[in-house]
Amino acid sequence: MLSKSDTKFIQSLHLKKFRDAAHNFVAEGSKVVLDLLQCKHLACVHIFGLQHWLHVNEPLVRKYYLGPLQEVLPHELEKMSALHTPNQVLAVFEKLAPAPVIVAGNISLVLDDIQDPGNMGTIIRIADWFGVKNIICSMHSADIYNPKVVQSTMGSLGRINIIYDNLNDWLTQNGIVPIYAAALNGKNLLQSQKLQEGILIIGNESKGISEGLLQLATEIITIPKVGVAESLNAAVATGIILSHLVPARL
Repeated sequence: MLSKSDTKFIQSLHLKKFRDAAHNFVAEGSKVVLDLLQCKHLACVHIFGLQHWLHVNEPLVRKYYLGPLQEVLPHELEKMSALHTPNQVLAVFEKLAPAPVIVAGNISLVLDDIQDPGNMGTIIRIADWFGVKNIICSMHSADIYNPKVVQSTMGSLGRINIIYDNLNDWLTQNGIVPIYAAALNGKNLLQSQKLQEGILIIGNESKGISEGLLQLATEIITIPKVGVAESLNAAVATGIILSHLVPARL
């Protein structure tokens, strides 16, 4: 039987201050949990699963994790879950320690106050798709360990190095590569060459990129508009821009 202390602890991890204090976060769902388990530098602390899920998946889980596996009942999983419909398994992981960012020879993403957890998670997943290894977030961006962010990444969270910093300072220190800013008025993206190295800034969902960061950009780029929509979702814009700037690697 699940203890009250375990339930209370996991519920507390749905809030940032408790995640920061415990240095832990929660992942839910079979695909997310199994993908994160396979990230060698990401440590799992505890797994709670329904009987059938544990029976089917224990052989795979034990290839990557030797810690406690606890069977829970559906109503117990529901108490712990941040999802409207709990999904068979919930795991507690240790938060990742950020690694140094090397901008030379790489494409990096800078996120200026991306506050929607769904956008943040999707951007992380998009970065993983295009082989972008580093994301630098402003201090007011959504917490990457928010349950909605973790869910949206679909396991990509464990494969991207993500740091939070003062973006003005960080860009000033790392402006040794071209800095591209995505805005409504700039050079047509389709006229841009593929990047071997560079930094792409994506702005806040409603306010865009702050003026101070725009002034640090080497070039301002725009996705050409055909229709009449006022703007694009931040994650959608990120995917479109990276699809044009990142060279194919066969």
